[in-house]
Amino acid sequence: MNQIKWPFLFLAILAAMAIMGIGVAIGERSLIGIFACILALVFVMGYGFKTKKKMRENGKL
Repeated sequence: MNQIKWPFLFLAILAAMAIMGIGVAIGERSLIGIFACILALVFVMGYGFKTKKKMRENGKL
């Protein structure tokens, strides 16, 4: 069985929390909250993809 990649698990949890935050912000009708959560989601996903590419290039993945 493969080992858990803890940084990726943490980033996945953060991304899921950002998606949930979008739903909560929609429910609260908060445009600032919606945009903040979308921005957080884009940042977390981008950082995750960048980290995965770097690890793949270094042969650690």
